Amino acid sequence: MTETLLAIDCGSQSIRALLFSPDGTLLAKVQKPITEYRSDNPGWSEIDPLILWELLGRCCRELWDGGADPAAVKAMSVTTQRGTQIAVDQRGNPLRPAITWMDERIEDRQKPLPWLWKTIFGVAGLSRAIKSVRSEAEANWIATNQPDIWKKTHKFLQVSGYLNYKLTDVFRDSTGAQVGYVPYDYKKQQWASKKHFLWDLFSVKRDQLPELIEPGKPIGYVSAEAAEYTGLPEGLPVISAAADKACEVVGCGALDASVGCLSYGTRATATIHSKKYFEVERPLPAYAGGIPQMYTPEASVILGYWMVSWFKEEFGHPEQEKAKEFGSPVEVFFDDLLNSTPPGSHGLTLLPKWGRDNGSSTPIKGAIIGFGDSHTRGHIYRAIIEGITLELHRGLKRIERKSGEKIKVLRVSGGGSQSDAIMQITADVFGLPTERPHTFESAGLGAAIAASVGVGLYPDFNQAMKAMTRQNEVFEPNPETVQLYKQLFEEVYLAMPRRLAPLNKALRRIVG
Repeated sequence: MTETLLAIDCGSQSIRALLFSPDGTLLAKVQKPITEYRSDNPGWSEIDPLILWELLGRCCRELWDGGADPAAVKAMSVTTQRGTQIAVDQRGNPLRPAITWMDERIEDRQKPLPWLWKTIFGVAGLSRAIKSVRSEAEANWIATNQPDIWKKTHKFLQVSGYLNYKLTDVFRDSTGAQVGYVPYDYKKQQWASKKHFLWDLFSVKRDQLPELIEPGKPIGYVSAEAAEYTGLPEGLPVISAAADKACEVVGCGALDASVGCLSYGTRATATIHSKKYFEVERPLPAYAGGIPQMYTPEASVILGYWMVSWFKEEFGHPEQEKAKEFGSPVEVFFDDLLNSTPPGSHGLTLLPKWGRDNGSSTPIKGAIIGFGDSHTRGHIYRAIIEGITLELHRGLKRIERKSGEKIKVLRVSGGGSQSDAIMQITADVFGLPTERPHTFESAGLGAAIAASVGVGLYPDFNQAMKAMTRQNEVFEPNPETVQLYKQLFEEVYLAMPRRLAPLNKALRRIVG
């Protein structure tokens, strides 16, 4: 019987159960879409956590119904979307819908900060940023608006902590999964010390948080109840992994800071694996990596490849019809749009800022400039892809400067990496060889790597990553296109936020 490793990858748009062999080959996959998000008010985004658990169970059961052997699974790990918070009672039952990372609610009613911290933040020029963090914190919103629920909150969990609890019946989660508005010391990769200022920013208390376990260490074992529900063997080891973006870096085989890792998902990100802690843009921290004591300093486009879904619904009806006719993913036909449109989109340039401006005195919002009568849907789509890539280029250059190490190659994961045209655009914008890992399920592979280390299939992450990761196609930059994008980046793109700020400020004043 060939041993396998099970990874559960719960993203923003779908949840997947993935079976890998010890050499990193994807053997079987079941995927279920996550569609039951609700928005009771403009800008809100919530989901019933039980839906995620139900989908996890269905994915597992369909794996076994499809012929996979649950008895062959050596260990499993869970990786999930980041920053989605769940309040549960003592028995792990959700007290309200999860508030997702896409939620935009604001709560400005906060208790005053101690005068010492208020003075320090003022001197450091962080007062506005700290106010924004406190107003966006999910725990603060619940404590202020639903105090009865907050009093009943036994644990305040990430999605990974919730699913790990449902599997093992213990409140434990990974040090690499704590991304969000919680009192977490990202530099030390542990809950903040008792006197840390973070406890004054958030309503959450230490006893409301789970025990933290390093990636590659056991969280617990599949309980009898979870085994009956999922078809998994009772007592199966559940190994700590990390959040999806951190697991993607592991799944790309990035062992050091010379490899730039791009994630083309709902939230598009650029990062490296770094042994040293540094902040790309304060006050955002360098998140914990999928390997103990490693960091993933990150630049991101908050709703990056969500824009592809938006384009598909608003402008992509011809491609959707072709996809139905030929039984192919619609993104295949979007490549035709990219390939029929020249680099630079005939002057159409997009600034991919889709999020709120948080009350900044210099608001940054999205924009497309350079429209002309010759522009088509194809130009708009290419401008979207180019804009996202240019913004990640800006972020990765900043990461490179702060790390002090030269990035020599790119590795791209996530749904967008399946497109050859997008991979070539990436190589040309960055001017670097751009590699596609052997599976685009790199977050799941990263979780499987953690599971392999946790049960001793490999002695450490380095050996596991060398054995289980490999690169597929390599896209080399085209020198002429690299020069075009260099000019577009330096002479147009970098100037757009500053030039547009006064207009955005006026728009906010006039129309809100």
